[in-house]
Amino acid sequence: MNLVRGAWRILVGIKDGLVLLFMLLFFGALAAALTARPGTKSIGTGALVMELKGSIVEQPASISPTEALTGGSQMKQYRLRDIIAALDAAATDDRVKTVVLDLDGFTGGGQVALGDVGAALDKVKAKKPVLAFATGYSDDAYQLAAHASEIWLDPMGLALFQGPGGSRLYYKGLLEKVGANVHVYRVGTYKSAVEPYILDKQSPAAKEAATALYASLWQGWQAEVGKARPKAQLAAFIADPAGAVAASGDTAVAALKAGIVDKLADRAAFDKRVAQIAGAGRKEQAYARIELKPYIAAKARKTGDKAVGVVTVAGIIQDGEAEAGTAGGETIGKIVDKAVASGKYKALVLRVDSPGGSALASERIRSALVAARAKGMPVVVSMGNVAASGGYWVAMASDKVFAEPSTITGSIGIFGIIPTFENGLKKIGITADGVATTPLTGQPDVVGGTNAAFDGVVQTAIESGYKRFLNLVGGARKMTPEKVDGIAQGRVWDGGTARQLGLVDAFGGVDDAITEAARLAKLDPAEPHAVWLDKQPGWREAFAAIFGPDEEEGGATDLLSTLSRARMATLAGAVEDARTMMASSVVQARCLECPVAAAPVKPATVMQLLTAWMGA
Repeated sequence: MNLVRGAWRILVGIKDGLVLLFMLLFFGALAAALTARPGTKSIGTGALVMELKGSIVEQPASISPTEALTGGSQMKQYRLRDIIAALDAAATDDRVKTVVLDLDGFTGGGQVALGDVGAALDKVKAKKPVLAFATGYSDDAYQLAAHASEIWLDPMGLALFQGPGGSRLYYKGLLEKVGANVHVYRVGTYKSAVEPYILDKQSPAAKEAATALYASLWQGWQAEVGKARPKAQLAAFIADPAGAVAASGDTAVAALKAGIVDKLADRAAFDKRVAQIAGAGRKEQAYARIELKPYIAAKARKTGDKAVGVVTVAGIIQDGEAEAGTAGGETIGKIVDKAVASGKYKALVLRVDSPGGSALASERIRSALVAARAKGMPVVVSMGNVAASGGYWVAMASDKVFAEPSTITGSIGIFGIIPTFENGLKKIGITADGVATTPLTGQPDVVGGTNAAFDGVVQTAIESGYKRFLNLVGGARKMTPEKVDGIAQGRVWDGGTARQLGLVDAFGGVDDAITEAARLAKLDPAEPHAVWLDKQPGWREAFAAIFGPDEEEGGATDLLSTLSRARMATLAGAVEDARTMMASSVVQARCLECPVAAAPVKPATVMQLLTAWMGA
């Protein structure tokens, strides 16, 4: 019997050993797959295909392994600097015969980011053809397509330019019906972030500021597109789109007659045109293709001696730690602290694409940058699409601030929101009572309502925070607090006006900021010094990247369907508005009307919207 038991133990040991060996081999192969990068020899000749089914963002958001494994619908996000690096390489790469812009399903990327991509496309177009195709062109898609050598449109398609603006949701009536009492604490005539909770429409002051901002952005869009494509009769087509379509009797023909596009043909004809330039494809491919993802991996930007660290602040700024695509105050603060402590970096560049968020988290990031400057490290800020409110706060610890004319910035102001539900609870027969030992006992009382003492304390704290914001800006921008207050009050500015007001120093992109940081650190500006100090993805994110879908699944790609889905996203925005009211930091330095990259998840359902508003 002992012999049998011994043999069994040996067999179990062998089994455990084999399982362990298998697990080691599996994770070793997984690690190799995660770190593998295709060599340049693996890239053949043909057309570099930029099939953009999703959006271009500063920093793609993390995708959970659960979402990847369950095959949920996910919006693809493309990193801006990867797209530009690929185009810069393609311009001088003899293997790339042409660049193809496939813009069906493209959901945008922000005016500044798309302007940067457009400039990179111009470099390619100076050396080889750039061909664009879509079944429909909206503002963002056409901002890219305008830089192409040839613009193709499906005969059943159309071009439709809308300009910035649109409507947003206001919840005053809903909150009154459910008996919610929203206590708002704010400073600033133009701090419209709280208006959806206390008004049923936009205030005159907010409308005035938004009108001026959107007019400037729209003027910038028309100037860029008109310069890239002079033959397009943009002014007449935008002023009377219905008339242009009616005159030709066909939406696609109207775009052709206006010089918006060069050719009306289906995808099969377009593919044949690409094959004439790039060569015939293999098997079922219509032409020789170079896929974007492996080309990006093979053509990663040089990082040189890593003397300049680039820190990204992308998305809403929140307290504590956060994954990519959201700016966690503690996460970014630690990245800066680690860069300073390492002694490897001579300067830092802060790349900001954020509408702000938590004032406390914004100050954590700014304080880390102040500490870096105290160590003698120059800090230069590069603003992307948006650097407003908390996104502007973090820029106030820098030697120089770069922005673009279409950057959305300013929104210097803070606010607080606390909801209570005493009125709604009374409707269903629930009341609250108790004993208080001080005026602040049990405050904020979400079931019984706040009292005057608590409201006074919070309002004073908001006013104090606003004064601190004014002093930070005044010290950084060399203005008196009174002068800052005159251009603050929560008002949002375009980058061109912000430069005139002294809120930014110069126009330029992230490369200009890196060059300036190198100059301030007395480095050779001709050398590639920069390295991006993003939080490295963990095994969960790497797993999701491997096993998740490469592209967005399903869904129509025609322009009207895409625009309809974009407008439906307004309803999904109600979830975020509910979270802002219920779960965010009480003290916010955030611009709610400023755009922010959407998370790569499927839109919220009606049930999710209701759940969020009933107690997110």
